[in-house]
Amino acid sequence: MNIALIGATGFVGAPILSELLSRGHTVTVLARNPGKIAPQAGLTVVAADALDANQVAKAASGHDALISAYNPGWGEPKIHDLHLQASKAIVDGVKQSGVKRLLVVGGAGSLYVAPGLQLVDTPEFPAEYKQAALAAREALNQLKLETSLDWSFVSPPIDLAPGERSGKYRLGADDLLPGEGGKPAGISVADLAVAIVDEIETPRHVRRRFTVAN
Repeated sequence: MNIALIGATGFVGAPILSELLSRGHTVTVLARNPGKIAPQAGLTVVAADALDANQVAKAASGHDALISAYNPGWGEPKIHDLHLQASKAIVDGVKQSGVKRLLVVGGAGSLYVAPGLQLVDTPEFPAEYKQAALAAREALNQLKLETSLDWSFVSPPIDLAPGERSGKYRLGADDLLPGEGGKPAGISVADLAVAIVDEIETPRHVRRRFTVAN
């Protein structure tokens, strides 16, 4: 497949890029600073700002799908507003491009931990991640209104960490997946990338959110 990717230098985006290329897909990376990405076989890098719908549309045109692993950066003081601005620009850009398939990497904050209670609304949710989580939840709510795209939204578990690629994972929907011994479930970022590319190759969650964990 011919896949466009936003956020390829990030914690989640870099493993997604590696997973896509390892499976023989051709990838076009949209990057504000193309020089930061080393050349690889099957990879094209184009200058494009995820905050600009027209640039996203131009770069995404002709692809089978776009994967967004956009993150403004945890130290960004305007992370909430930038996240939502980028989410809107990416959705609008993909629609303009004629591409139908969009997969967005979100966060765990909007997963339910009890009936009617999402993780981001619990007292224990870390303050340093709250604005990003609230933005990701709003982005998901906006996607749920989108009927012209075949979108999917993936929420990783609480414990998302570096680790080896096992190729194995569990799937869930809107509830936080339980771990062993009452601990939160986790997944390696490499296995998250496996689940994301699996969803692109064989869609099972069109116009739905899903979650994964080992």
